[in-house]
Amino acid sequence: MMGYWRAAVFAALLPCSAMAQDVTLTSRDGALSVAGTLQGYDGEFFRIDSAYGPLTLDASGVICDGPACPDLTAPKAVIRLVGEADAGAALLPPLIVAFAQARGLVYSAPVNADAPAILTDPVTQKVLAEISFRPLPHDQARAAVKAGRAELMVASAVEPDLGSKAMALDALVPIVAPDNPLPGISTIDLAKVLAGDVKNWSEVGGPDMPLVLHGLAPDSDLQQVLSARLGRDPAASVTHADLRELADAVARDPWAIALTGRASVGAARVLPLSDSCGFPLLPSGLAVKAGDYPLTLPVFLLTPRRRLPLMVREFLDFLALPAAQVAIAKGGYIDRGQESQPMTADGLRLINAIQGAGEETTLADLKRLTGLMEGADRLSLTFRFDDGTSKLDAASQDNLTDLARLIDAGVFRNKALILAGFSDGSGAANANLALSQDRADSILAALKQHVTAPDATLPHVEAFGEALPMACDETAAGRRLNRRVEVWLKPSFTPTDTPPSEN
Repeated sequence: MMGYWRAAVFAALLPCSAMAQDVTLTSRDGALSVAGTLQGYDGEFFRIDSAYGPLTLDASGVICDGPACPDLTAPKAVIRLVGEADAGAALLPPLIVAFAQARGLVYSAPVNADAPAILTDPVTQKVLAEISFRPLPHDQARAAVKAGRAELMVASAVEPDLGSKAMALDALVPIVAPDNPLPGISTIDLAKVLAGDVKNWSEVGGPDMPLVLHGLAPDSDLQQVLSARLGRDPAASVTHADLRELADAVARDPWAIALTGRASVGAARVLPLSDSCGFPLLPSGLAVKAGDYPLTLPVFLLTPRRRLPLMVREFLDFLALPAAQVAIAKGGYIDRGQESQPMTADGLRLINAIQGAGEETTLADLKRLTGLMEGADRLSLTFRFDDGTSKLDAASQDNLTDLARLIDAGVFRNKALILAGFSDGSGAANANLALSQDRADSILAALKQHVTAPDATLPHVEAFGEALPMACDETAAGRRLNRRVEVWLKPSFTPTDTPPSEN
C-alpha cells in the first residue's frame, strides 16, 4: 500500500503538461520501441497510452526518451542466489556469462568469493545487474528465499510452497578407488551399503576387507535427497565438505565407496550399476534425460511466490535456450536439450524385451513392437507419472511444454511422431495394455491443449503394455521406470516428397 501511495504522490507532483508529453520506451537491446503518452511511473513500471492501447512496461527493461521521462536512472537489478554449493559453483558462472552475451551486456567476474558478478550496459556504462551466489544448507537457503533475502535457490528437489525451474540434470553414481577390484554393484546391494547394513566388501562380491562409506554433511542437498530415497539417513562414517573433497578421498582409499554426481567423479572410478534382475543401468545423457536411469538428480532454481524483477525473469526464460544448454554442458552437467538415438542402436532394450517378456507377452506382441522400432529414433523426452496417479511428475510437465514448443516450431517436419505407452509387468497383460494406452492418450490430450499447430502434426498413439521393460519389476523403482510414455520419430514423406528408389 505504501508503494502505491508514494507512486500516487509522485504522479501528482509531475507537471500536468509533462504528463501529456510523448515518450518513447526502447528495449535495452534496441530491438523494440513503443511510443505513447506517459500515464504514470511508480518507480518500477511505466504506464503509457500507446497506439496499441494502455501498456505497462517494466522500467528495468527499457530506456525512456522524451520530455515526460522521469529524471531517474534505470533500476539496478540485484539478483541473489543461494543453495547447493557444488551445483551452484559449477553451473552459475558459465550460465551468467552466456546470459550476458545473449543480452549484449558486459560481464565482469566477481573480484573475490563474496563479491557479485556485474552486468554493465556497454553504451551507457551503467551497471544493470549484480548477481551473487552464496552456498547455504538447504533449510537456510529456503528460509532466505521465503524471507526475501534471496531471489533464487539452487536445489535438487522441488518445494511445495516454492515455484521451480529445471536448470540441469546429473546422475548419482557409486564411486570407488581406481584399484578397487569390484566389477559392479546392484541397486539392492548399493542401498544396503548406503543404509550401513554392509560392513565388508565380501558381502557384495568383493574381497574380505572392511567397507568404508563416505558422504557429505547431513544438512547438504545430496544427503537430504539420499535420505528421502532411502527412507533413512545414509550411514556414512566419513563426511566431507563438498563433492570434490569426497571424490578425492575415495580415490585414495581402495576400500572406500560413496555416491556422488556424475559431474563430480574426479579421480575416482564409477562402479557400474545394475538392477536386481541384472539389467545394466547406464548413466548416459539420453538415459538421464529420459529418466531411464533411476538415480537421476535434477538441479532446479526455486522461486518465491512473488513477482520477481524483470532481469530475474529473463534469466529464468534464458535457461530454455540453446546457449544455456551449451553453458550447462560446460559446467560438467547434463543439459536439458533434446537428444535422439536410433532404436536399433540400443540392443539392450531389445534384449530386455525378450528376456523380460512374461508368459502373457506373445510373439505377435514382440513382432509389432520391433516392426515399429525399425527405422525409428527415440527422443529423450519421456513422460512419467507421480506414484499412484495419472498426474505427470515435475520433469514430465517440463517435457510436455518442450514437446509442444518443438511441434509448433516445425522441428519434426517429414517425421511421424509416435507416443509409445508402456506399463510395468504387475497384473494382467490386457489390463496393462489398456493402462499404457490410457496414459499415452492422456499425453496426446494434454498436447492438444498446448500446441497451435494443425492436428496433422500431432503424434499418434501406440500402446505396448509390459512388452519393453526398462528395469526389473521386482522393485518399486523398477516398476516406476517401466511405467512411461516415450516419443518416437519415424520418417514420413508428404505427397510432394519422392521416396528413395529401391533400385
